[in-house]
Amino acid sequence: MVLAHWRGAATPVALRDDTSAGSVLRALRAPHTSGLEVEAVSANHFDIDGFVGVWSLLNPAPARRHEALLRLVALLGDFRELDWTNPLADDALKLVCWLNAKEKELFYPPFGAPALRRSEAEASAEKFAWFLPAFGEILENPERSRAAWEPEYARVRHAIEIMQSPATHLVRYPDLGLLVVHTPRPLPYYALFGPTSGFDIVLSCYDGRRYELEYKYTTWIDLESRPTLPRLPLNGLAARLTSLEMPPSAWVFDGITDTGPLLRLGSATLSKAQRYADPDQRPIETSSIGAEMMEKEVVAFFQKGYAGIAPRRYWTWAEMKLAGNTD
Repeated sequence: MVLAHWRGAATPVALRDDTSAGSVLRALRAPHTSGLEVEAVSANHFDIDGFVGVWSLLNPAPARRHEALLRLVALLGDFRELDWTNPLADDALKLVCWLNAKEKELFYPPFGAPALRRSEAEASAEKFAWFLPAFGEILENPERSRAAWEPEYARVRHAIEIMQSPATHLVRYPDLGLLVVHTPRPLPYYALFGPTSGFDIVLSCYDGRRYELEYKYTTWIDLESRPTLPRLPLNGLAARLTSLEMPPSAWVFDGITDTGPLLRLGSATLSKAQRYADPDQRPIETSSIGAEMMEKEVVAFFQKGYAGIAPRRYWTWAEMKLAGNTD
């Protein structure tokens, strides 16, 4: 049985969910689900959503008991979005920060396996072996490991305060799936993307004319809860912004099949680990384009690109590439 949200995965229709862990939890709640009586559970990489799914299949009783919290953990870990008014949100953040902290302390950060000259599928087995027996105790009482999760937790909580302060304002373009965030400085994703539920593209505008545009992971997977628009290739937007820049600065972009493609100013190529890391942990260059013009150009690009395209579920990569072909 396949229980995954990856594009084109053979997950049973009745068990489809936004996260892979969500599909697992649906299966555990379905009394007549066939295929769960197995000798092994497998995953080809370690991340928070995948880990929660594997752990839940191996620990069905506590997983059902903590289903609501586990769903939030998977959602925050994969999409970096969360409703901070949810009474379980704070515990979800603590658990995610614990997973992140122990992963970095004992192993390697996400997408760091190539630096070890090992495949992710091979190297991640050690993470599963350590986390699977340890997670249940922390799930029951996150305070038992406060020393591990508190540093990142405090950093994110401070950033959430900035996101919720008058210094930050959000501009929503729901027809485009675009959210524009104007905030003073780069922030951790768990704060920056916290209020982005329902949106798939984020333009972050920081003081000092610093910008990043990102396609969220929500359009890399088969999102179940709502229809989405396809990703458009960003070469046209990059060329337009470069033409507005003071030379020799140029805008660079990742391909649409990357898990979280970025459009950003600068010639330096970021590694996958750097792109996955928080915005406040990578350099963001100063543009000569004003924030108002930047927002205007981004909105105009997507308005033109999405003209005549209706949102829907389950885009294939071939369909997505065809939708973005403007030649």
